[in-house]
Amino acid sequence: MSDTTAGTASERVFIDKQSPKAYHAMTETAEAVRTVAAEAGLDRTLVELINLRVSQINRCAYCLDVHTRAALRAGESTRRLGVLSAWRDTGLFTERERAALLLAEATTEPADAAAQESAYEAARQTLTDDEISAAIWVAITINAFNRVSILSKHPVRDATHR
Repeated sequence: MSDTTAGTASERVFIDKQSPKAYHAMTETAEAVRTVAAEAGLDRTLVELINLRVSQINRCAYCLDVHTRAALRAGESTRRLGVLSAWRDTGLFTERERAALLLAEATTEPADAAAQESAYEAARQTLTDDEISAAIWVAITINAFNRVSILSKHPVRDATHR
């Protein structure tokens, strides 16, 4: 049993703590992706919408908590955050945001070839190549972080533990 686990078989290894070199490489990738997104013209609120939509699909409570707070800090509204899981059914998102969200969903569920084609078609109508690439990189990166948090069972703590 490693130092990271406390003694029962059901407790999880926090793989970010257990293998810090690998986790550090992921955080460096995330920093590079943030730079790519900014250079492509994706504002912070759109990046956070992608992070949140992917985390919703993956059901990553920890990342949903982190990125909800980040979206609010970036100026996103609680109204739009509240309906993000049903974004297709609202008029609250721009065509550009819708294209990026489609790409994020297709990246998260890559086995759905029809959804990928539809997402790319919508993206081509609205986004530049740099924006398409950046949106996909944001989705790839948050998907990786979702797996780290889900498999480690990172806890969502109340406000007194932050």
